[in-house]
Amino acid sequence: MNRQSGVSSLAMVLLLLVLGSLILTGLNQQLETFSALVSGESNAIRHQAGVQSALEWGKVQQWALQPDVQCRQPAQQSRVCLRLLNDNQVLLIAGSHDLLLWRLGGITEGRIRFSPHGWSDFCPLKENALCQLP
Repeated sequence: MNRQSGVSSLAMVLLLLVLGSLILTGLNQQLETFSALVSGESNAIRHQAGVQSALEWGKVQQWALQPDVQCRQPAQQSRVCLRLLNDNQVLLIAGSHDLLLWRLGGITEGRIRFSPHGWSDFCPLKENALCQLP
């Protein structure tokens, strides 16, 4: 009777186990990377929504026509400031120092009215210093 020792079969099983664990380790690393990306994107979207909400909150507030710069804080992480400009224009600025949104408006009949075209994610003024939160 011919007896086989089975060493080659055992080596093949061990090789498959090693390859499988390497593949699973690689897939786990990819999963961790994608999870971190999704978490960062989710936080950025949440932050953007909070700043947009603060901008809309500032739009409905009763702002005085003096002083030239007025600020309020609707939430912990964002501020809203109104800057009176020349030519009866106003600029509403909302956000924190890493994300800012703006909305232009004007003064008509002694009241502040904002543009119906919505907010802007870039500064509508040429002077960058006027577009920052004070």
